[in-house]
Amino acid sequence: MSDSSPAVPVLDVWCELQCPDCRTALDDLRALRARFGDRLEVRLRHFPLDKHRHAFAAAQAAEEAFAQGQGWPYVEAVLGRVEELDRAGEAFLVEVARELGLDAEEFDTALIDGRHILIVDADQAEGKAIGVTGTPTYVIGGERLDGGKSQEGLRERVEEIADRLLAGERA
Repeated sequence: MSDSSPAVPVLDVWCELQCPDCRTALDDLRALRARFGDRLEVRLRHFPLDKHRHAFAAAQAAEEAFAQGQGWPYVEAVLGRVEELDRAGEAFLVEVARELGLDAEEFDTALIDGRHILIVDADQAEGKAIGVTGTPTYVIGGERLDGGKSQEGLRERVEEIADRLLAGERA
């Protein structure tokens, strides 16, 4: 089966839902999604850090939200309330699902049965393999941009690369 439409550039965002720097990055991600729409695929990749004890569960919960069709709204809701995640852990993750009208029981079950652990582990392993050390880290067009130290100028850089990739595909 051949698809005549060109492949859309992919922006991988290695992220951790208990990370204040990732919350800061949300504005950039919203702006990128608004600017490029479906001409840029923004993919959440998981990189839970050991120093955040609820990050691994949060990554699994995000995968469940994507499975239920509300991935990005869920990610934004959790990142917007990092302090509550710090305090309440998994109970908070299930609560956010309930607030968004998702199947909270299913979230609870997913966190217990670990159905999304392999995805999270695979993301983390791939991140380590390409040199991700902190979050957020962006990868687009084979270039890695580290947002953990500073977000300054990152969105502009991602836009430049995406524009270049899109221009190349149209040529």
